[in-house]
Amino acid sequence: MLRFDIVTIFPEFFGEVFDFGIIRRARAAGLLSVRAHDLRHWTHDKHHIVDDRPFGGGDGMVMKPEPIFEAVEELTGEKAGACPAGTRVVLLSPQGKRLTQALAQELSAADQIVVICGRYEGVDERVAQTLITEEISIGDYVLSGGEPAAVVLVDAVTRLLPGALGSETSALTESFATGLLDYPHYTRPPEFRGMRVPEVLIGGHHGEIERWRQEQALEKTKKNRPDLLE
Repeated sequence: MLRFDIVTIFPEFFGEVFDFGIIRRARAAGLLSVRAHDLRHWTHDKHHIVDDRPFGGGDGMVMKPEPIFEAVEELTGEKAGACPAGTRVVLLSPQGKRLTQALAQELSAADQIVVICGRYEGVDERVAQTLITEEISIGDYVLSGGEPAAVVLVDAVTRLLPGALGSETSALTESFATGLLDYPHYTRPPEFRGMRVPEVLIGGHHGEIERWRQEQALEKTKKNRPDLLE
């Protein structure tokens, strides 16, 4: 079982979001455990403060290192810098490396993934320097916090767990799995408002269908994501 431990100042954000679709089925099948933990649990002042002004001045607040270190050390059972085998500690931030299908596949082999949801102007850099195994961004844009990104990460990783999908080959043919975007898909009716399903898909010749799908995947990648071909 893969265990996700999400460290956040808004644990209620995750109240029902994992109770649907593939994630729900994976949890029910014992493939996945997802828990959200309130970072304030690891504070020791009466106001449960998790942020402070940045040294050197500047806008906004920065998340303090102490509660984050304590949270991760308790959840992993090890001191900072001594991550157990099979455990990954992920900081979600705009400064991280891009989440890709390949990275999601790598993470799906873990036993435990601790996810730190950044907020405010960011997280004290000592967290990134010492505590985490990787810093991840889900895209080249800025969110108000790491909570939506955590949902994306859990979903992307969960569907790659063996047994999570209805078909064992589904994940092998999706967008990015082969370096290209997915090919177009059609279903009934064969004609809708004058638009027909390509004849090759109706003919039943598997070799021709496979060639058509490869050509279409390449064309769609050229059109929508030429950077993948580079």
